Amino acid sequence: MAANDISMLGLLFCFMLLLIPVGISHYLKLQLIGQTLESTFRMAVQLTLVGFFLTFVFDLNSAVLNIAWVMVMVMVASHTVLKNAELKMQSLIAPLAISFAITNLGMLLYFNGLIIDLKDVFEARYFIPIAGMVLGNSLRTNIVGINDFSGQIQRNENRYLSRLSLGAEKYEALMPYMRKSLRNALKPTLADMATIGIVFLPGMMTGQILGGSSPLLAIEYQITIMIAIYVTTVMNVVLGILILMYRGFDEYGMFKRSMLKKE
Repeated sequence: MAANDISMLGLLFCFMLLLIPVGISHYLKLQLIGQTLESTFRMAVQLTLVGFFLTFVFDLNSAVLNIAWVMVMVMVASHTVLKNAELKMQSLIAPLAISFAITNLGMLLYFNGLIIDLKDVFEARYFIPIAGMVLGNSLRTNIVGINDFSGQIQRNENRYLSRLSLGAEKYEALMPYMRKSLRNALKPTLADMATIGIVFLPGMMTGQILGGSSPLLAIEYQITIMIAIYVTTVMNVVLGILILMYRGFDEYGMFKRSMLKKE
């Protein structure tokens, strides 16, 4: 049984819920009314356009077009990571996008071909939504990891330089900061995995149940997608930090402050 359609009146009732945060923002002078309305408007427009586009993509079901769309998602994700980490694009965007493309496409092919055993691993109905879930969930982790690593180096520059002066190689001196950044970045994903099913039901599982799938099938998909997300996230954030370690330091091991947007 398919999920109930949401009428225009239902959408209107949904948008009316925004009166609650708007009222709170007005009363507490949070100055978030404009941002709330703008973000909601952009979300609605973007999702509507994507909905029409995906309908066309699913009907066409072209492997070339599906891969091209995932590459667009990868480029946007790479840009978003560097923008939120306040790092300049020129030196980092290409290697970061390449690493994202390799890890996410590799995971997609592995997931579709070996885990859910699709005859066509590029089938749009699976390829694009799963790419969105994997890439979207790893995006937050990459922002946290790269931003945390960059911040640690700036805050602990004297300690880092002291390690270098005592004879440590660049990567040896940077390893403690990398470990800490990885732990900080991966903890939220691990916490989500540990509480799924008890504290909350994730979107993929809920969507499948609403779409008429059995709860047990939805659980199978959710377990496999969460493992795929976690593995891809680990690879993405490790590669992201390694790229920053390689591109963000000169031959003497000094952090290039020219990499920072504010410089």
